Amino acid sequence: MSNDYKFEGWLGLDKDAAEGKMQWKEFEPKPFTENDVDIKITHCGICGSDIHTLRSGWFPTQYPCCVGHEIVGRAVRVGNKAERGIKVGDRVGVGAQADSCLKPDCEECTSGLEQYCTNSMCSTYNSNFADGSKSYGGYATYNRTPSHFVFKIPDALDSADAAPMLCGGVTVYSPLKKNGAGPGKKVGIVGVGGLGHFGVLFAKALGCDKVVGISRSNQKRDDVLKLGADEYISTEEDKDWATKHARTLDLIVCTVSSPKLPLMDYMQMLRTNGKFVQVGAPEDILPNFSAFAFIGKGVTFGGSLIGAPHEIEEMLQLAADKKIKPWIEQRPMKEANKAVVDMADGKARYRYCLVNEESK
Repeated sequence: MSNDYKFEGWLGLDKDAAEGKMQWKEFEPKPFTENDVDIKITHCGICGSDIHTLRSGWFPTQYPCCVGHEIVGRAVRVGNKAERGIKVGDRVGVGAQADSCLKPDCEECTSGLEQYCTNSMCSTYNSNFADGSKSYGGYATYNRTPSHFVFKIPDALDSADAAPMLCGGVTVYSPLKKNGAGPGKKVGIVGVGGLGHFGVLFAKALGCDKVVGISRSNQKRDDVLKLGADEYISTEEDKDWATKHARTLDLIVCTVSSPKLPLMDYMQMLRTNGKFVQVGAPEDILPNFSAFAFIGKGVTFGGSLIGAPHEIEEMLQLAADKKIKPWIEQRPMKEANKAVVDMADGKARYRYCLVNEESK
C-alpha cells in the first residue's frame, strides 16, 4: 500500500533542541506491519520527559529525535491484525510506550505489566523496536505504533484533554489505583503541576475521603482547591506542617524530585502501613533518609512507571464517566519550540497540548 502522506515533525538534533531549537524535518517511521496503526496527529501533549530527552538529561539521546508521547488523532491506516477493533477513521491515542515483547513466556507482558517488560520495552520516542528501527513521537504530522499500544478515545473526552492523560494522567492514576485510593483513604499529592494536578483530579474521582495538595509555596493554593483538593500544604510557608499533619495520610504520590525534597517530613505524614510512591523522574538524586522512617510505622517506599494498556483504557473511561476536566492550554504545533521553552520555565497551568490545526 502506498501512502499519500509524509511523516514530518519537530526534530531535536542536539542538546540545544530544548532551548527552542528543534527543526521541522521529514523522518522515516518503523516499517509498517499488519499489527500497526498510522495516526494523523491532531493533538500532542508536552511532557517533562520531552524536555529531559531533548537535552539528554537522563542519558544520551539518539538524535535526531522527535519527542511527544501524549498523542491523539485519527487512524488513517490500520493493519489487518490490529487489536482493540480499531478501524480507519477512529479517534485514537498513544501514550509513553510503543511496544513490548508480548511473548507468552514474558512474566511482565502476560501479567498486564507491559511497561516493565525486560525483553524489548520500546518507548514512543528515542527508543528502538525489536527490528532495530527508531521510534518517533508526536510533535509531528503522523505517528506509527503497534496497535497493542493504541487506544480508542471515548467520545465524551475532548482530544486536547485526553492527550495529556495518556502519559501525565496514567502516571498518577496507576499508583493511585494500585495502592487502594478510594473511599476510606486519605491521599497526598506532592507537586501539583502537570502530573500532580491529574493526581488531585483522579484521587477525587476515585472517591478518596480526603485529598491534600502539597507544594513548596502558596502560589498554587487557590488553583489546587479549585481542582477539588480538600486541603493544601505549603512546605516552605506553613509553619510546623509536618507535625500538624503527622499520621494523617494513607498514601502519598510524589510527582517531583530534588535533593532538597523533605522526604523525612513526608514520611511523618503517613499513617501506620502507609505508602509513599515516587513517580517524578529526576536528573539528580533523592535525599538521604533514615530507615527508621519506614521501620517505625511499617511504611512502604515504592515507585511507579507510566501505566499498562489496560490501565490507560480504564483511566480514559473513568475520565469520561466522571467528566474529569484537566487544566489544559492549547498551543499551535507550529509554535512547539516556544511552548517547550515555556514548559521548561514552569509557565504551564497545568499542561500544554500542541494542536495541528490543519489536521483537526
